Amino acid sequence: MKKQYWLMVGCLLLLLSACNNESDKAIEEKSIGLVVTENGLGDESFSDSALVGLEKARDEEGVLFDYREPLEGDHEKQMEELIKNGHDLIIGLSFRVQGAMETLAQKYPEQQFVLIDAVSDYENITSITFKEDEGSYLIGLIAGMRTQSDTVGFIGGEKIPVVEKFEQGFTRGVKEVNPDAQVLVDYTGTFGDDKKGAQVAKKQIDDGADFVFPAAGFTGIGALKEAQTQGIYAFGVDSDQYYLAEDAIVTSMLKRVDIALFEMAKQLKEEKAFTGEHKELGLDQGGVGLAPIRVIQLNEKEQSILNQAEGKGE
Repeated sequence: MKKQYWLMVGCLLLLLSACNNESDKAIEEKSIGLVVTENGLGDESFSDSALVGLEKARDEEGVLFDYREPLEGDHEKQMEELIKNGHDLIIGLSFRVQGAMETLAQKYPEQQFVLIDAVSDYENITSITFKEDEGSYLIGLIAGMRTQSDTVGFIGGEKIPVVEKFEQGFTRGVKEVNPDAQVLVDYTGTFGDDKKGAQVAKKQIDDGADFVFPAAGFTGIGALKEAQTQGIYAFGVDSDQYYLAEDAIVTSMLKRVDIALFEMAKQLKEEKAFTGEHKELGLDQGGVGLAPIRVIQLNEKEQSILNQAEGKGE
């Protein structure tokens, strides 16, 4: 009887230990709530890149996440839902979410937030921006060196500061290596209309452009496909968009939202403090760069110019 008693005690202790381990595991789990752009997932660009970063954090670091798509522009509603679901960190993409985030940052002062592509001075909002001009400058160098018509095109979505940085860097790169080149610039006024992107690309091509660089979200996809249809070259943006138009896309300017969000997830897991700082990521920080160059091959001189601009020396 005594033997059976101690056997039962041992089993009970093992069961309690297992329960405690499961409880500790649940306590240790960290989670992130993400609000993507109004265009939602499937943009093959900004929002999708963010999702890639969080998927990597889930798979490699065990940080869980959920997301919301503010397709109706209801950023505050979607974000507050994530807060109420108990996520440790809330991340919002694009300047459009800033007002809603700051309202909720006041309402939930203990909640930590990360704002992408805009800068807030709230203590519980960490801001992350990118030096888009540094990455698009590299694209401009390639376009300026390789254009045969001395005419290239830039297509923006909405005319906002972050997109203007793409334009400025691209133009600077083109002009540095080809002062006589003309840079056509058009803004479509939208990030969500691929047909409009195609129309603007066709207009630029008709005006002589043999390279086009859209920084316009889903609108830009239409421009990339039109470039392929018309038999000219193009550049992707934010993520490697080569497979969208494999005969046309020379390279893509990478805006490493995925890396930025992965690092935020690691910081959360390691329980490092979020201090409301502003982080600006450029070439030196690995925040922008180029996808592999395909379709064309740079000669030795051209590659040397690009390497120096990237900080790779000769």
